[in-house]
Amino acid sequence: MDISTADLYDEKGEALASVSLQFQDLGGRTRFSGPIRTIRCLEDNGLVKSTLNSPGEGAVLVVDGAGSMNTALMGDMIGEAAVANGWAGVVIHGPIRDRAALAKLPMGVKALGSNPRKSAKESVGEVDVPVEFGGVVFRPGAKLWADEDGILVER
Repeated sequence: MDISTADLYDEKGEALASVSLQFQDLGGRTRFSGPIRTIRCLEDNGLVKSTLNSPGEGAVLVVDGAGSMNTALMGDMIGEAAVANGWAGVVIHGPIRDRAALAKLPMGVKALGSNPRKSAKESVGEVDVPVEFGGVVFRPGAKLWADEDGILVER
């Protein structure tokens, strides 16, 4: 990503939605962008694992974990699979784990924080549906840009 989100917003204005939640940068890259894929789940990362183990083709996975901080929705092994499968990044409305290992991976990871507790693995949830948090609707296929200043999404 060559342009900062601040400059991009100056250029495109209200064509972009700005996420109001303050996410932590937890991956090895703080700047990333790509078309959105989505998952809605609660304390269950089965769908996150299976999705990130499939071809990403430069996409950004947006996971709506309802903001629950009870269990991590991604760790180092899933992160390594995401890199191997060509995902540009992950935005998780919830926590991750293995933050030291994720910080070394060449991909963007934004999450609310971390929790060492594992999640369920039942694959309960929905894939590629619109999800909403931080005042923004994330639609599958829309473009997302993220950097140190925050997250922008095409409306």
